[in-house]
Amino acid sequence: MKNALALPKIAGISVYIHWTFAILIGWIVLTNLWRGLDWLHVSWMVLFVLGLFVCVTLHELGHALAARRYGIRTQDITLYPIGGVARLERMPSKPTHELVVALAGPAVNIVIMLILWPLIADFEMPKEDGAEVFVIDQHNFLPMLGIVNVWLAIFNLIPAFPMDGGRVLRALLSMRMDRVRATEIAAFVGQAIAVLFVFAGFYGNPFLIFIGLFVILGARAEAEAVRSQSFLEGFTAGDALMTNFQTLDKHHTIRDAVTLLLDGQARTFLVVDGDLPYGVLTRDHIIRGIQSEGEGAPVHSVADTRLHYFDMRTPLEEVLEHFQQRPGSIVLVRDGHRLAGIIDSENISELIMVNAARLRMA
Repeated sequence: MKNALALPKIAGISVYIHWTFAILIGWIVLTNLWRGLDWLHVSWMVLFVLGLFVCVTLHELGHALAARRYGIRTQDITLYPIGGVARLERMPSKPTHELVVALAGPAVNIVIMLILWPLIADFEMPKEDGAEVFVIDQHNFLPMLGIVNVWLAIFNLIPAFPMDGGRVLRALLSMRMDRVRATEIAAFVGQAIAVLFVFAGFYGNPFLIFIGLFVILGARAEAEAVRSQSFLEGFTAGDALMTNFQTLDKHHTIRDAVTLLLDGQARTFLVVDGDLPYGVLTRDHIIRGIQSEGEGAPVHSVADTRLHYFDMRTPLEEVLEHFQQRPGSIVLVRDGHRLAGIIDSENISELIMVNAARLRMA
């Protein structure tokens, strides 16, 4: 993954830490030194943040392992300064399965809290100076870590997309209504809560403004994604097939690819070896190839040879999920053993727009 440091895999899942995490650590060091803390206490503060993000990683791992139970792979887990993200191939379509996957993350935080409960039960928060609550040392490190896990569980269960609580609400609603309507209601509830976050941020912690905007955008994106998928119900890969497409022989040069790129509307090309598909060449491949190989190099030196095939009868929702995970490419569609055509994400977007217009006219 670009702009991220790879950590050791956990349960076969790649884990990354985004480069912006260094900004968070730097901010913690500088602000606590400015508050007058010595290097020992600053070190404990940094260690606490690292421990917190271990808990965040375990939270995301809970989602990933619950999804694996239903045959859904996790592409990776990435840690950002604002939290972690487990990239599932897809969310479960069955409400009960989605409910289990959504609750698995907060459940991990509750388990961590229960493990640390003997330390939390005897712990007293400092009362002399409110600021002292945020000074971590060897005496309050584990109790505070347990307390923060309680807040992580509670915060993630707020019924607002894209947080776990929004998915829990959607799963519960989906047991009584269709998924699109359930998503719209859950997204509306989440956006209403997000507006309260924004207003509270103006009068309290400004970080709540950022969280509120994040929730508003996340809820809108989730609602639009589910609505788009609903427009594809009943359609197969054969319905979005593109049979008139540009090809390049693997021995053609990058200069030839540039000519095709500038001469038409195509941005992605199928590279062939004789009559057989060899790879995919996108506009980004061409640009990088010019910089690294030169325009005289053959296209096979920069093409992506990982080809993805679908059958003509594959539900189009599955093809859409593929593009959501791997944007900017094409898939090949077979009719038996014969290559029937290709599909790109623009094909599917156009079919969604056409079907949306048809439904509005119905």
